[in-house]
Amino acid sequence: MPAPGPKASKYWTESAQVAGGAPREREIQALAARQHGVISLPQLQSAGISASAVRSRVAAGKLQRLHQGVYAVGLTKPTREARYMAAVLACGPGAALSHRSAADLLGLRPCNRPAIEVTAPGRAGKDRPGIEVHRPTGLEPRDITHVNGIPCATVARTLLDLAETLDQTALEKAIERAETLRIFDLTAVVDVLNRAGNRRSATKLRAALRSYLPEPAFTRSELEKRFIALCRQARLPRPQVNTFGDGKEVDFTWPDRCLMVEVDSLRHHGTRAAFERDRRRDQELTVNGWRVVRFTWRQVVGERDRVAATLASLLGVERRGWDSNPRGS
Repeated sequence: MPAPGPKASKYWTESAQVAGGAPREREIQALAARQHGVISLPQLQSAGISASAVRSRVAAGKLQRLHQGVYAVGLTKPTREARYMAAVLACGPGAALSHRSAADLLGLRPCNRPAIEVTAPGRAGKDRPGIEVHRPTGLEPRDITHVNGIPCATVARTLLDLAETLDQTALEKAIERAETLRIFDLTAVVDVLNRAGNRRSATKLRAALRSYLPEPAFTRSELEKRFIALCRQARLPRPQVNTFGDGKEVDFTWPDRCLMVEVDSLRHHGTRAAFERDRRRDQELTVNGWRVVRFTWRQVVGERDRVAATLASLLGVERRGWDSNPRGS
């Protein structure tokens, strides 16, 4: 996760004065530099610059107005971070970048929308030119972090907010991206979901997290029984169980079709060494004429019809529907 920065309130109350009576211009430049080249009117006033002096600086080109009460200092074209910082400053204390804009800053997915999304409390919670303001439903201090000094919703909170607007596939890709960036924290996401209750976005996010939630504590023999039951109910040829191909134990085989199936579970195949060993074995078996197919445990349990259809195609048999009352083991 991005490391938390200074308290959000400092962005509206910090004085630009420094020890030794440094020139005012240098003070303003130093404060703006910590905020990607932007500064707010309250900060300028705290540094001793009156509102009329601010207007004079704008007229002279020393300040560039980005939003009401927010200015760029010495910038011709504000960077993405400057625009995000300016939008947050414009919305006042407690505001934070959120939703698709936060996802962009966090690296979860790009955003090219002209309006910047900010979550802000109180009277600040209304839209303004170039800013789409959200009300902070259920937002707590732990839901805000700082990314490059910019107050921003956490990854967990951002995923919940994204679920309001993204389709399921895009949401799952955002989760996968967070995991790739090593900023995905399942504990934090579960905490956000627990506080979100039955909100539609929470239900959608829970569905997208299916593969990340803990697996049932099934033993290997129980996994085998589930797979055998699937084959039986789909009226597929029964496989051999825990047989050996070229001296290597395999979960299920159909020797007459040269087909091998492994049912992967993170609980039993979750180490890096096991991952490497299994792939090496698959390669060797394929060289020796076997077809090796892997299904995840979640697919066997939650996508039974698709798994059965895949097996039927690989076995070269015709599906005859499901046997709702199978006999035998």
